[in-house]
Amino acid sequence: MYKRKIVLGVAPVKRSFLSMEEAKRQKDRFMGVIRKIRPETVTLTDIDDICENGIAFSLDAVPKVIKKFRENEIDALFIPFCDFGEEQVAAQIAAAFHLPVLVWGARDERPNTFESRGRDTQCGMFAATKVMQRYGVTYSYIYNVEAESRSFKDGYENFLRVAAVLRDLRTLRIAKIGERPSPFMSVMTDEANLLRRLGAVTVPVSPAEVGRMAMKLLEENGVPLNVYCADLKSRFNRCRAATDEVRKIAATAIAVEKLMKENDCSVGAFECWTAFPELIGICPCTVLGELADKGMPLACETDVNGAVTLAILRACNLYESSEFLADLTIRHPQNDNAELLWHCGPFPYSLKDADAQAAIIDGQESFELKQGELTVCRFDDIDGKYYLFAGEAKTTKGPDTTGTYVWMEVDNWKNWEEKLMFGPYIHHLGVTYGKYLPVLREAARYLNIEFDSAHEPGIHSL
Repeated sequence: MYKRKIVLGVAPVKRSFLSMEEAKRQKDRFMGVIRKIRPETVTLTDIDDICENGIAFSLDAVPKVIKKFRENEIDALFIPFCDFGEEQVAAQIAAAFHLPVLVWGARDERPNTFESRGRDTQCGMFAATKVMQRYGVTYSYIYNVEAESRSFKDGYENFLRVAAVLRDLRTLRIAKIGERPSPFMSVMTDEANLLRRLGAVTVPVSPAEVGRMAMKLLEENGVPLNVYCADLKSRFNRCRAATDEVRKIAATAIAVEKLMKENDCSVGAFECWTAFPELIGICPCTVLGELADKGMPLACETDVNGAVTLAILRACNLYESSEFLADLTIRHPQNDNAELLWHCGPFPYSLKDADAQAAIIDGQESFELKQGELTVCRFDDIDGKYYLFAGEAKTTKGPDTTGTYVWMEVDNWKNWEEKLMFGPYIHHLGVTYGKYLPVLREAARYLNIEFDSAHEPGIHSL
């Protein structure tokens, strides 16, 4: 499974003349909290070895902090305020990196008294963030709550997810395996603009090369191929496919994975039904589902923007669950707020409902997905401008159908349909299990692209 850890630089700040003892108490308190949040996902880089008590409070510390963070190749920056802080210190550290920045400070317990001065943490953050804006820094903020609160934990985790999205897009290499089907003008995109705006690179991979490698694997009939065939047969317990078909699926999946790794690509856009039946004698739908479960999601019909959508969702869930690209097809026969998420057979097997029977028919999977909460989104463009449509939903029950599918229920389908119809979107929608709307909204702000919430009204139909 594809996994990437986030390297987070943590630079606590304090006001130079305020109590170091109290600042250290605050720092030890919140560091104890964040070290327990997602330790398997995030590597913390602190400044304990270069600043007194691991807290920056003078301009002399700024170059040392920047140097250490650069040497550790951080992906994001967290500047927690132990008290009022030093606005120049915080802003100059943040301005040195074109990375997502998180600002937060704990809620003060009491106001100042004649006997003692408090921390004035919120006051200092108001000042420092104005200076950050002067420097052109884009930052995220968790509002003024205690480190032990649910609001802090949720905000901190959401920031890690945002950091993962931005880092992955900045280094994204998309395997473009073939061209779009000729009738599908809807999946056209500007690859040069993707590179300029996001840093995402498309890498051409010939379907013929995939076919040649798959045929070679079939001829060699090696152990990996036979083990994979046995695994497919064990999982797809209503397999109507002939042994030869299963072997072609396994060989194609191995070939695509190998070529993606050779080209340093972690997602792809795949010319499927228009190329592979001629090349290897099957539709490669099952291949797409299998690669998604290995952390390498592939958008069908050479939908490059669909591949970017899948990369965004993969980072949102911190590589813990597979994502899929679904057709929006028909409304539910009885439920006015439900819609069918369907495709001919490329969904990840790991998302199958435990009670559903799984089949392979002509190279295509057939099963229903599990029930749960969903986040759906679509990254797309028109006239050089990028948009991110997103919404949260839940699964529901509906009539059985062919292929891979699940019924989705939303808060107001009319609003959703109007947004999708009038926006620069198509029938392909990326989906993952879980609730990540705040993450997508924040990522769009950093990327300076239009965030289009499914839950807010837009242009109305007649």
